[in-house]
Amino acid sequence: SITLPSQPQTIRHNLLTWYKKAHRTLPWRQTRDPYAIWISEVMLQQTRVAAVIPYYHRFLERFPNIEALAGALEPDLLVCWSGLGYYSRARNMQKAARQMNGTFPEDYESIRALAGVGDYTAAAVASIAFDLPHAVLDGNVIRLLSRLSNETGDVGEQSTRRRLQGSADDLLDRKSPGVFNQAVMELGALVCLPKRPQCLLCPIAEWCEARKAGTENLLPVKLRKAEPVKLERTLLVIQKDGGVLMWRRPADSRKLAGFWELPEPHLLPFVQIGVRLGGFKHSITNHNYVFCVNLATVRRKPENFEWVSAGELQELPLSTTSRKALAIFSSKF
Repeated sequence: SITLPSQPQTIRHNLLTWYKKAHRTLPWRQTRDPYAIWISEVMLQQTRVAAVIPYYHRFLERFPNIEALAGALEPDLLVCWSGLGYYSRARNMQKAARQMNGTFPEDYESIRALAGVGDYTAAAVASIAFDLPHAVLDGNVIRLLSRLSNETGDVGEQSTRRRLQGSADDLLDRKSPGVFNQAVMELGALVCLPKRPQCLLCPIAEWCEARKAGTENLLPVKLRKAEPVKLERTLLVIQKDGGVLMWRRPADSRKLAGFWELPEPHLLPFVQIGVRLGGFKHSITNHNYVFCVNLATVRRKPENFEWVSAGELQELPLSTTSRKALAIFSSKF
């Protein structure tokens, strides 16, 4: 773990002083409501801060408390989440809200026991909402601590993660754990960047072992990185009497259960593909897709397909790719 300076409070003081001056003003930092903090933490998984902000506001307007989320109809929930991706997060949040029985748990173990909540989310909510002394370990913190301690182990390995968690626990300011956790994450997000870390702006550079060794641009070590898979797909926009032909994924689908989609050619045996409207790129984990969007016609509506009006499209949970394709269609007509 990290060798702290002879007076550990110095590194903590520097971090908290920097955070007070340099932190971003974000909506979830204006509340101590554990429900709102939890919503933000789940949304921020795998999603950029700028993208989350409008979703966060809309979600809390629609589902302002545990009871509203627990009692939501799934289509309403998915419409509100549509575009954020990783939809199991939304379904798990509703399961967790139903577990709570109207009261948000106030200790780490009970928060950790909620559906979809892992070590990081439990530590973040427990510390930020309740000032409980649990250190977070997210991607930003892993990168910062790897450099601070010059950790050369693969951060994908559990043994390395345990060492980094030990470092985070040692470093935690137990008088202000919530603010301190946010300070460490913010330093990783704004200064200790993945590429070209801004060491001259770092309030704790004096104790950074990687900077002393000249290895800051080599860390953290990630050895198990899968090669990206490139795929090409085509989505079809088929119109009739103001409606668009769509199909809905079944409730037991492994992905995007219950979501509505535009058809692809292989789903329509008698389709006639027309003019190309445009295309877009879309990435999911290590899969990089290139989508073409084409007009098309069919002789008759196949089973399991529906004509969906423009008004209905606003109320249904649509996959992100179908939403992007329809935006291209709308821009042409």
